Amino acid sequence: MHLIGYFRRHKAAVAIVFALLVVQAAADLALPGLTSQIVDVGIQQSGVESVAVDEMTDRTFELACALAPADDEALLRASYDRADGGTWALNAEGRAHRAELERVLALPLIAAHAPDEAPVGSLDQMMAAYRAGELDKQRVFALADAARSQLGDGEGLTGQQALAAARAEYEDAGYDLAALQMSFLLRTGAAMLGLAALGMAVSICVGLVAARTGARIGYELRSALFSRVVSFTEGDIGRFSAASLITRGTNDIQLIQNVSVMLLRMVLSAPILAVGGIVMVMATNASMGWIIVVAIACVFAVIAVVFKVAMPKFRVMQQLIDRVNLVAREMLTGMPVIRAFDRQPYEEARFDEASTRLMRTQLFTNRVMTFMMPAMMLIMNATSVAIVWVGGAYVDAGVIQTGDLIAFITYAMVVIMSFLMLGMVSIMLPRADVAAERVNEVLAAEPAVRDPEPAVGQAAAARLAAAAEARIASGGPRGAEIAFHDVSFAYDDSDERVLDSVSFTARPGQTLAIIGSTGSGKSTIVKLIERFYDVTGGSVTIDGVDVRELPQAVLRAQLGYVPQKAFLFSGTIESNVAYADEAMGEARVEQALACAQALGFVNEREDGVDAEVAQGGSNVSGGQRQRLAIARALAADARAYLLDDSFSALDYQTDAALRQAMAATLGDVTQVIVAQRVSTIRHADAIVVLDEGRVAGLGTHDELMERCGEYREIALSQLSAEELAGGDAA
Repeated sequence: MHLIGYFRRHKAAVAIVFALLVVQAAADLALPGLTSQIVDVGIQQSGVESVAVDEMTDRTFELACALAPADDEALLRASYDRADGGTWALNAEGRAHRAELERVLALPLIAAHAPDEAPVGSLDQMMAAYRAGELDKQRVFALADAARSQLGDGEGLTGQQALAAARAEYEDAGYDLAALQMSFLLRTGAAMLGLAALGMAVSICVGLVAARTGARIGYELRSALFSRVVSFTEGDIGRFSAASLITRGTNDIQLIQNVSVMLLRMVLSAPILAVGGIVMVMATNASMGWIIVVAIACVFAVIAVVFKVAMPKFRVMQQLIDRVNLVAREMLTGMPVIRAFDRQPYEEARFDEASTRLMRTQLFTNRVMTFMMPAMMLIMNATSVAIVWVGGAYVDAGVIQTGDLIAFITYAMVVIMSFLMLGMVSIMLPRADVAAERVNEVLAAEPAVRDPEPAVGQAAAARLAAAAEARIASGGPRGAEIAFHDVSFAYDDSDERVLDSVSFTARPGQTLAIIGSTGSGKSTIVKLIERFYDVTGGSVTIDGVDVRELPQAVLRAQLGYVPQKAFLFSGTIESNVAYADEAMGEARVEQALACAQALGFVNEREDGVDAEVAQGGSNVSGGQRQRLAIARALAADARAYLLDDSFSALDYQTDAALRQAMAATLGDVTQVIVAQRVSTIRHADAIVVLDEGRVAGLGTHDELMERCGEYREIALSQLSAEELAGGDAA
């Protein structure tokens, strides 16, 4: 099972829980035995625990010596000392051999307190004849055997008669039986309270360790899952779907965490209690063990039926949860579109359909589970009735006592409850195992883009740093050289190439623009530079170093990136702009805002750079969000800036002001700009024109207007001939 693997890092916790559960089981299993002693010894026997009485009369002692073989008589005389009142008191030697004295004294005590018509005859006459030598030991033994054969059937009845005789012996010796009884009840009750307190303390410790271990497993899984998802490319995320990844990181891991606690508390404790209960059952009365076997068989039959019916639904349930999350996420994200097209009823029906399917599946599984508990209670109650029915006959025959019957019922319930717990957990385990399988599927998925071997990465990073230092030392620009060498690219799930044999170079400190029709591969070029994807063919280099040889952290430290869809994080304007470096100074933040033409509207806000930003930047306009995203990239200390259609939400005036500010501020830094507007890129040092994934033209604006029909067509569709000849359109 996948769940077991999560405990490999927590073996110490599992060992501690197991040891504590053994102690708890020992305490719990000792309580029914003490309850049995309360009933049998404390109530029925007036506190008399043993046939080997602490004190006996001279008459009984002499009778016991007469009825005992030579070895047993020697033991008796060594175990008792004559007391001042003419009685015989048990000494330390006797306490050490109390179990042997039980055997030796049983018949003498019964005989000593038998009624006159008992088959053993008149004891006084027999003892007088024995002392006078008229009866020898052999004759006494023969009389004893005859008496033993007529006392009753079974050792249990003999034992009960012996204990009743021991109680009468204490009365003859002058003992206060009420005080003796109360003393035994108080001692046994105190022991029960102590064991209950011990069990409670251990249970608390088990719960604490199990809860901490389960929480730790959940934390480790969430951390590992998040780290793995962060390393995924867009294609990797699309393979699982964002909604499913959210479900796996929340619902699935929470289920694993809860079941992990149950594994430690219930699955570990159930076998311990079951084995201990079976041992105690066999020790109490093995002849009624068949009742437990039948009950356990019935429990497993019920569990098998529930397992067969409910298991397929548990597997479906996780997929239905994914579906509900997916529909809900689409509705929340696309709410403006839904309202604009008045499709609320349709979306409500779609969500209702997904939610109803999940509800019906959950109702079905819950109904199946609710059937199990009444069935188990019926089995337990029927078992209790069977034990009382059979055990009553044993009590009547003197085989067992009433307290033993009570203890047997308790032990039987412990055994059945243990298997019931295992059954209930076994129903939940498959669902948790499905969740673990889903989480492990993500953890086992290798990202499409991975760092190179450490030695390769370190060597490539050193070459990159050396190239940058050499250029700066020679008086060249700080910017990086970005080159595409016959690059081809196709997505994993498609054979169609998005880019085909693309080659160009962005010179250090220059601005390279990329333009083309929708779907021509403009954004893909930027993503290949950032290494969000790896090229299918050819290579992308920075300062002559293949980006695949560089660690991703080193590569992206060279680049400032503005995505096509500007996204802001919840927080403040300052935290968003200083996203690359939390310790970034306020002056640098304001400089980036000023260059991005965002400082004006930021200062208009009451809190300035400390103004709150909602998740996704939903509380600012599209143009403001885009300018803040540009400021975030400009605040990073990058050697190249990649702007993926980052001016689309800006008006022409702001667009022109932003480009002028960037030219003044980033004069020695490489810029790669993807744009739809010709006015945005016409002053670029080089322009790449893409058409269906191929380079249709490469050159300056004027050069492309002369010899590239695709570019000329785009330019004339946006600007008039006068505007193209006269400068930027305002």
